[in-house]
Amino acid sequence: MKKGLHKVLVALVVMSLLALTGCGGSQAQQSGNNSSASGEEKVLKVGSAIEYAPFEFMDEKNNPVGFDIDLMNAIGEDLGYKVVFESAVFDTLVGAVALGNYDCVISAMTITKERAQSVLFSDPYFESAQIIAVKKGTDIKSEQDLVGKNVAVQQGTTGQFAVQDLGIDPRKFETIADAINDMMIGGSEAVVADTPIFYYYIAQNPNVNLEVVPSNFEKEYFGIAFKKDNTELAEKVNASLKKLKENGKYNEIYKKWFNEDAPEF
Repeated sequence: MKKGLHKVLVALVVMSLLALTGCGGSQAQQSGNNSSASGEEKVLKVGSAIEYAPFEFMDEKNNPVGFDIDLMNAIGEDLGYKVVFESAVFDTLVGAVALGNYDCVISAMTITKERAQSVLFSDPYFESAQIIAVKKGTDIKSEQDLVGKNVAVQQGTTGQFAVQDLGIDPRKFETIADAINDMMIGGSEAVVADTPIFYYYIAQNPNVNLEVVPSNFEKEYFGIAFKKDNTELAEKVNASLKKLKENGKYNEIYKKWFNEDAPEF
């Protein structure tokens, strides 16, 4: 090949590579842009402790399912977001969303004054209360009977705080399943957690040697948590929650998981 022609071809190849590199750089920049102007889906990154049936848990295909999951997906669809869930230990969620690691958190999280110092909560979306689960035949008949007993809870939950308010230092576990397990093998004599958790657990395990004990713990209300300054997203989610309640979608989701119409609150 003649030297002159060789130089021309090399120059053309270099120019082509530079052009391709420029195109690749442009595409990479766009792929990180979730705005609708880019033509790509807007993504909502949601933190949750996905081990708390029936609110959030993994199905047999390892996909997140549950009341909170369905509700958040409905909100995302209404607002035009693709919702991506990320599981974490429950008592790390408030700190993580406060730092901006998630756009929001939904995880059967009770709205409390202490948590509201770190995060911004949505309007309440679920009413609940703490209840006691025990082995059948126990002498525990009320929350006062828990005093002097070993009581298991999920760490960082209002179940833990309710037990501590009785002057009891509870046995703390990362998941409610671990807490129930501890009681079933004799490590503790009772478990305190949100009411729907135990009724769902018994419905799924009708032969289990477990029953619930009525209690007088105060009512609680769950909220979706956001970073303190993320008022724009919080307002959008509140508007969507209101819409889903008005158009019947919220009640449809509630009935799917709890086999009854949603209460007014």
